[in-house]
Amino acid sequence: MNQEKTQKKRIAIIGTVGVPANYGGFETLAEHLIENMTDHYDITLYCSGKKYPKDVRKASYKNARLRYLPLDANGIQSIPYDTLSILHALWYADVLLILGVAGAWILPFVRLFTRKRIIISIDGIEWKRDKWNVLAKWYLFWAESIAVKYSHIDISDNEAIQDYTAARYGSLSRIIEYGADHTLKVPVTATDTEQYPFLARPYAFKVCRIEPENNVHLILEVFANAAKLPLVIVGNWDKSAYGQDLKNTYSQHPNIHILDPIYNQQRLDVLRSNAALYVHGHSAGGTNPSLVEAMYLGLPVLAYGVSYNRVTTENQALYFNNKEELKRQIADIYTAKLKTIGQKMERIARRRYTWPLVAQKYGQLVAESLEIAQKPSVFTRISRLHYPDLLQKGAAHLRY
Repeated sequence: MNQEKTQKKRIAIIGTVGVPANYGGFETLAEHLIENMTDHYDITLYCSGKKYPKDVRKASYKNARLRYLPLDANGIQSIPYDTLSILHALWYADVLLILGVAGAWILPFVRLFTRKRIIISIDGIEWKRDKWNVLAKWYLFWAESIAVKYSHIDISDNEAIQDYTAARYGSLSRIIEYGADHTLKVPVTATDTEQYPFLARPYAFKVCRIEPENNVHLILEVFANAAKLPLVIVGNWDKSAYGQDLKNTYSQHPNIHILDPIYNQQRLDVLRSNAALYVHGHSAGGTNPSLVEAMYLGLPVLAYGVSYNRVTTENQALYFNNKEELKRQIADIYTAKLKTIGQKMERIARRRYTWPLVAQKYGQLVAESLEIAQKPSVFTRISRLHYPDLLQKGAAHLRY
């Protein structure tokens, strides 16, 4: 038994806040990779000591070792956080599974001086997110190119991101999406209705980070004047001036129910699984965890019409690109239509977005990374097109 354990390949998972997962796609991904892969791999995961105080820290979690660093895993501190994690992992790991590009600057040195295998998930097109200032966008743009160039395998969570990395970097990125089968359909109880009276009637639901790129301002403005469905929206309102202003503006509006972050999975599932409609406003990134979770629950989806969301939903959802289109979609909603769309979303999610399937794909990439001699490259004809042509073809995300 001990001999078998020593023969396991050692994986370091880098770039998450930590486990147990409280919030965030990478944290949920890491937790399910641990659950599904520790029988075959020796896994160590790095956690933020800022988010997990000493009194709640654990040496291990579900057969994976945990290592804590006294830094925040988000924002500007993610650069030293990921860098220190990578440096520490070089002492023991066979494979570095890096989630995000913050620490990518060090990867050329890792490749030059070690034989460690590097698998990196670039986490969508992070540098395009509105929340970053110009300097941060420049760094993330540069770090993305380093991450793709110096990794043995890079992962995209969406076909649109795969197209982007192929066009920009000539890299054959591997698509692995997120799982959603941890979500549950939870029936409403009398206690639930007492706490959340809106559960007694049909409502639209949205959960997200309160950021401009998620079009929260647009969605709130439209639903505030839409008599057909009230909107329940959960998010981190107090983290930014943008969120605070929206909360102050709409918190007393009769058609809007603003809720602070909910970290209890069952409570979140009660609110989400009983909604009549899921509204998804993300305009940047790849396959969004909250979207695939809503799909797995069989919720009809009304999504912002960017390529990432269309690919995730296989173009079978409802879409909007501006305020007027959102108004028209809400006005045109009826029960039979929503039921049909919800059924389509659930079928797609059960086929594509389950954690055992995700873990199996990651395991295959780990095995492949240990054997390949050189990273494959591709050349795409679309890289010759100018921006107006890309825009006309609905592929503006591939812009250089």
